[in-house]
Amino acid sequence: MRNKGHSHQIRVIAGNWRGRKLPVLDAEGLRPTSDRVRETLFNWLMFDVQGACCLDLFAGSGALGIESLSRGASFVQFVERDKRVVTQLKNTLHELAGAEEQDRFSLTEANGVTWLDRPMDNAFDLIFLDPPYADNLLPEVFARIELNGWLAAGGKIYLEQDSSAQAVSVPPNWELLRDGKAGQISYSLYQRVAA
Repeated sequence: MRNKGHSHQIRVIAGNWRGRKLPVLDAEGLRPTSDRVRETLFNWLMFDVQGACCLDLFAGSGALGIESLSRGASFVQFVERDKRVVTQLKNTLHELAGAEEQDRFSLTEANGVTWLDRPMDNAFDLIFLDPPYADNLLPEVFARIELNGWLAAGGKIYLEQDSSAQAVSVPPNWELLRDGKAGQISYSLYQRVAA
C-alpha cells in the first residue's frame, strides 16, 4: 500500500541496509536511478565505495548516496533543491542511520549548481550526477567541479542523462571507464586523471 504523496518505493540493493525500502515522492523531474542501473554502477565501484567520501549532488530520493552509505562509504554529502524531497530524504536517512551514524552524512537544501561555488573543505572520492534532464545543467556543473577542485585526482564521477540528449563534452582530464544504456537513460563512469 502506498503512503499518500509517494509514487512508489525503491530498495537498497546491498550492504548494511540491504532490502530496505526507500519512499519516493511524486515530484517534477524526480526519477530515481533504477535498481538495475544501480546494481551495474555499484558492481563497477565494488572496490571504491568502502571508506569513500561521496557527493550526491542532485540527490532526489538519495538512492545513490544511501546505497553508498549502506556499502561502507565513510561520508556522503547530499544536496537537493526541492524542499519536500529534502524533508522526505531527511526522514529516510534518520530512520536508516540511527543516532550512532548521523555523522556519516550531511543533507543540504540548495541548488546543486550554485552549491559548487562555496569554499571546498575536502575533495570527494566519488561524485554522483543525475540532474533533472530538462535543465541542461551538466556543462556548468562540470566546469565548476574542475574549477573549484571538487573531485580528487583519481576520483570517480558517475553521470546519468537522457539517452536521446546530445552528448555532453566532459573535461579533457576525465577518462571514460564504463558506460551503458537502459531504456531512456544512458550512464557513464569517469575517472579524474591528475592534470
